[in-house]
Amino acid sequence: MMNQAAHTTEFAGSDRQVVATVPRVNIHAFCDNQQTVQAMQAAAADRRMSRAHVTIQLGGIAAAIQVYQAQPTPNVLIVESHSQRDMLLAELAQLAQVCAPNTKVIVIGHLNDVVLYRELIRQGVSEYLVAPLHQLQLIEAVAALYRDPKAEPLGKITAFVGAKGGVGSSTLAHNFGSYVSRNLGVDTIITDLDLAFGTAGLNFNQETSQGIVDALGQPDRVDQTLLDRLLTKCGDKLSLLASSGTIDREVNIEAHAVETILEIVRHNVPSIVVDVPNMWAPWIKYTLIQADDVVITATPELASLRNAKNLIDLLKQARPNDHAPRLVLNQVGVPKRPEIPVAEFAKALGVEPVAVIPYDPQVFGTAASNGQMIADVGPKSKAAEAIASLSRTLAGQETPAKGGKSMLGGVLGKVLRKK
Repeated sequence: MMNQAAHTTEFAGSDRQVVATVPRVNIHAFCDNQQTVQAMQAAAADRRMSRAHVTIQLGGIAAAIQVYQAQPTPNVLIVESHSQRDMLLAELAQLAQVCAPNTKVIVIGHLNDVVLYRELIRQGVSEYLVAPLHQLQLIEAVAALYRDPKAEPLGKITAFVGAKGGVGSSTLAHNFGSYVSRNLGVDTIITDLDLAFGTAGLNFNQETSQGIVDALGQPDRVDQTLLDRLLTKCGDKLSLLASSGTIDREVNIEAHAVETILEIVRHNVPSIVVDVPNMWAPWIKYTLIQADDVVITATPELASLRNAKNLIDLLKQARPNDHAPRLVLNQVGVPKRPEIPVAEFAKALGVEPVAVIPYDPQVFGTAASNGQMIADVGPKSKAAEAIASLSRTLAGQETPAKGGKSMLGGVLGKVLRKK
């Protein structure tokens, strides 16, 4: 399996840290003020906590002691206290008398005290957090309780989806994966979820097996060893998990199968690119919601505008603690085609495009025909520049220009004014 250690730090430096999913556990929180209650409620509603069962109430440690005199403690107990060091230690001593030995305890305090922290850890407290807290801090603290300390950091999942068919989402996904692996030196796996008509193999000029089909058909049997056999190598740091693009085999995809496969992959490489087909099903929705970053590719026309808005609205609501979906406008400036201006498109969605890619049939057509990347066919083309800028932004290596517009803004304006 690829070694992710060398470049995990660089790629993990994107906007927000990759926070692990919390397993199926019972979590009880006894808060001491409304602010912490709100943070816990936001954490409980986050996509990473969807498998956990969370109960929240006020009352702090005293309420917890009273409750657990009559019922068993949960897998994870979170308690908050405003008390000073000695009083807090005394309260926890009382709590220990009603707390099961296998219950993991997280204490939220209001003292930034290293001595207190060390004493709490010595007495068996799993973690001590200083209020006020952000919901992601709470999620990370719980997830860390179940993470192998020797394991490598989790890989980042970047999902690409088209607002409609034919907008170039797959091409951008594959070029992004290629750029990250070749130019940033990050071990990357491109997962093509279009089982029948996927183009990952064609775009890289590779004979792919039925790797993704076999994995999704038996997700519970997939481990690191089997995954190695299912991958198609495209270079030192790039592999494909794709199908051979045939329609002689039907696979009924379930959300849990996608979840299982992606969890295994993200434990093995720092960058996972997911090429999501332009269709709608429960597993498609699940994949987009659970991704760490989502890139929506659209063309400047009405159908793309409508579909992009629907996707953005859904993902913003379902992923309140994640970066907003990234918008890429592709194939801009097709001769004689009526188009929605970039500014109007962005205003209607309330999202500025992170990249605007001009229409370039020569470069894109040659790349598709030869099974090459855009950077190989037209390394100095505006499309190659835009893809490089987009890739660095998604990998946390570059900050978008003010307003979220790509470096193509001025150049593209000149191109369109000439038409």
